Amino acid sequence: MIENSETQTRKSWMGILAKAPADVLADAWQQADIAQDFEWLRAPEIGAVMVRGATGGSGAAFNLGEMTVTRCALRLADGTVGHAYISGRNPQKAEIAALCDALMQTGGATDVQAKILGPVSAAQSATRATKAQKAAATKVDFFTLVRGED
Repeated sequence: MIENSETQTRKSWMGILAKAPADVLADAWQQADIAQDFEWLRAPEIGAVMVRGATGGSGAAFNLGEMTVTRCALRLADGTVGHAYISGRNPQKAEIAALCDALMQTGGATDVQAKILGPVSAAQSATRATKAQKAAATKVDFFTLVRGED
């Protein structure tokens, strides 16, 4: 399947929204103060999806287990539709993610990018950097000493 740049861009912002901690996303949304009227196409629903795995990344697929997800879909007053699928049980996070998805498809995309996606992405990068530093602190470098014996 060939994807265009618009699809790749949407995947990027949807990934940021889906992986964002709920409290960080809610704080960014509240501080952005972007009020929008919308109607639910699908109110937030909590359910489960089957997670599949593959041995070696390319081997035979197998069912790894179930994972809880929350999904929703909404339509803005101008007709733009936003969707969200997030892991866990958090209807508020799903609503914010769907609103951001819809707004990113409108003229308000620059505001959402600057006020929500940018700060959330920066917080995610900082968290990754902190984890990498903690992991690097436990790294052990092994080396072989030459004892001069044949």
